[in-house]
Amino acid sequence: MTISKSLKAAGIAVFAAMLGAAGAVAQDKTKVGFVYVGPIGDHGWTYQHHKGLEAVEAEFGDKVETTYVENVSEGPDAERVIQQLAQQGNDIIFTTSFGFMNPTIKVAKRFPDVKFEHATGFKKADNVSIYNTRFYQGRYIVGQIAGKMTKTNTIGYIASFPIPEVVMGINATYLGAKSVNPDIKIKVIWVSTWFDPGKEADAAKALVDQGSDILMQHTDSPAAIQLAEQEGIYAIGQASDMKTFGPNAQLTSLIDDWAPYYVERVKAVIDGTWETSDIWGGLANGMLKMAPYSDKLPEDVIALAKEMEEKIKSGEFHPFTGPLNKQDGTQFLADGEVISDEVLLGMNFYVEGIEGSLPK
Repeated sequence: MTISKSLKAAGIAVFAAMLGAAGAVAQDKTKVGFVYVGPIGDHGWTYQHHKGLEAVEAEFGDKVETTYVENVSEGPDAERVIQQLAQQGNDIIFTTSFGFMNPTIKVAKRFPDVKFEHATGFKKADNVSIYNTRFYQGRYIVGQIAGKMTKTNTIGYIASFPIPEVVMGINATYLGAKSVNPDIKIKVIWVSTWFDPGKEADAAKALVDQGSDILMQHTDSPAAIQLAEQEGIYAIGQASDMKTFGPNAQLTSLIDDWAPYYVERVKAVIDGTWETSDIWGGLANGMLKMAPYSDKLPEDVIALAKEMEEKIKSGEFHPFTGPLNKQDGTQFLADGEVISDEVLLGMNFYVEGIEGSLPK
């Protein structure tokens, strides 16, 4: 049996239309890019952001196409990576570290039709939103826990870089601990990295040698928890629940839950309702959560932590409430005065009682 030329032509036309429709469907996918400062296997900061990417994929399925680049150093390399993602046609790009702020702003100017979201920074533009979590809220709570649990009255703190986010965390930890233990001291070692398990482990060991029997960190690997487990002391996890790495050591952990935010913002792109915004979430909206409290904690300490959680969530209590002085003794908050977000976001000083100095 032969097929007429007209039928052949009709078949070709239908096939071409099907191909065109498939192409249109492919083009209709919303492309979402992520830039990570560390590896997705850091079990901390970047791990949690990647869980957010996975939540986007689970929510929208084949409506989205996601891309991520991990281990991106802050600076010129970040600008290159962000630009590549924009050139690849991503509709929205999430840049997930403080040091990506200026590169994000630079690239956003070159790609006005692309939407950008930057985590933990303060610079916005018509196509750049910012989002952050009030980590200091959880730091105050774990400070109280540490103040109650320490036997040496010494907290060891591994810090990354002296940016406001980290400085306010150290201050909040100290204030929380001081509120329940007037003899508390906090020792800080700056490692000048977000993720370097070797450096973090060395810093943790040094802090233990200096008398710290509780370790905290504002770095991204579970190295400190693992060292605490080996030494038979306590530790607090960072960004993710790190109990797996120190089942006997971890008292709790601060958990950053970015997933709902990422789903919401990608949905806005899909719906055509995305607008520039400035979000600073925390315990109240679930962007920050406390991991389950260890059964190593006495009931009264768990009760204290849970009570403080509720007070912070409700707004009844703010960790930075006066009277408070700077390290040099000058007052920066009068009695009953609550710090403004503006001052918090520019915090570049220790509170009174913390020893040592900030790196220059």
